[in-house]
Amino acid sequence: MIIRKFAAIDIGSNAVRLLINNVIEQTDKPTAFKKSELVRVPVRLGEDSFLRASISDNSLARLIQTMQSFDLLMKVYGVEKYMACATSALREAKNGREVVEKVYKASGIKIEIIDGKREAAIIASTDLKDIIKSDRCYLYVDVGGGSTEFTFFENGKPQVSKSFKIGTVRILNNLVDDSVWAEVRDWITQRVSPDSQIEIIGSGGNINKLHKMSGRKVGQPLSYIWLNAQYHFLNSMDYDDRISELGLNQDRADVIIPASKIFLNAAKWSKAKKIHVPKIGLADGMIKTLYYQ
Repeated sequence: MIIRKFAAIDIGSNAVRLLINNVIEQTDKPTAFKKSELVRVPVRLGEDSFLRASISDNSLARLIQTMQSFDLLMKVYGVEKYMACATSALREAKNGREVVEKVYKASGIKIEIIDGKREAAIIASTDLKDIIKSDRCYLYVDVGGGSTEFTFFENGKPQVSKSFKIGTVRILNNLVDDSVWAEVRDWITQRVSPDSQIEIIGSGGNINKLHKMSGRKVGQPLSYIWLNAQYHFLNSMDYDDRISELGLNQDRADVIIPASKIFLNAAKWSKAKKIHVPKIGLADGMIKTLYYQ
């Protein structure tokens, strides 16, 4: 048995995450990927990027400190390779490239700014064999702070993907108008046949948290009815109450509502009644991409 360690750094619009995986190689057995550590830091780059089109000095300083910490953690864990990807917040900031250069000089971490198409492709490379069945269709929905990636699966394989500028941080700041929602609706409805059995696979920190709040067991999907009721329940509470009474983190208590809205609309437009929550996402796809490359 050989145990190797790989890491993925996901620099999103709402938070920055470090995932460290044990990659277990054994003769005559498939390679196994086991999560070893996940660290999440709420550096909300999206508010700078989407409102001011530039990353502020304060956010840059926090990002540099985060990357320096991640570099030390990867050394302590003995990580042999890492991949760091930045999504919509940095790719839309005017000084995104400059930020990447300053982070590299200060921490030694090389960041790749990826476009929506590559982001969707990496997400689609995650291992979904335990969920996907060949006799039905699936809509994979990965909700981030700045964008949402949609992928249709048919016959057990990804068929088409698209990234839309609909994300939780954008919605919170009233930066998503009705025309963008209409574009998403049309894209989904044009790909769903009337007689198809379709289910949603949800990805991202918000749907993971919602699944935990539901009390359902691992592998048990959420229903559209439950999610709709939970959305209205959360929406009826003040921000402070969602923190004090429900125990939500400060940077989760606001974005969980727009995230729920995105999943509900995707389910409504696709006519899906179930939402599977495998708790995998971009970082998991990055680990697989890094290993197989």
